[in-house]
Amino acid sequence: MVSGQQGWAGDSTPPHPAAPRSQKQSSLVRPYAVTGGRTAPRMKFAMEALVSSVTSEYQDISLLSPEYQAIIQLTRNVRSVAEISALLRQPLGVVRVLIADMASEGLIRVHQPALDAGKPDLNLLERVLSGLRRL
Repeated sequence: MVSGQQGWAGDSTPPHPAAPRSQKQSSLVRPYAVTGGRTAPRMKFAMEALVSSVTSEYQDISLLSPEYQAIIQLTRNVRSVAEISALLRQPLGVVRVLIADMASEGLIRVHQPALDAGKPDLNLLERVLSGLRRL
């Protein structure tokens, strides 16, 4: 070692800058691991279907998986499946599988939109258009 230079033992900084770290350090779980490898939900529902929690605010949900806990917290206020997916930053397919599982376990309730013979609800379309205009 050349005099005046310090190696790893005496230097507080590494000789090469470290790669930048991501802002959010968290454990990442692959989506297929969260759903147990399933890609199709047990029940069919639209991405605009509304979801509400059946559990009370005082019910202990700490024994449930972190994904279930997050969905229950989000659905204390009624939200759409697409909105839950966006807020959790999870793929829509994964969220659909989780919501279907939770609905079958009685943890949440899924409110399907009423469709008349495949025709879209005019009121819903008007609300969407109004919302888009406000953007």
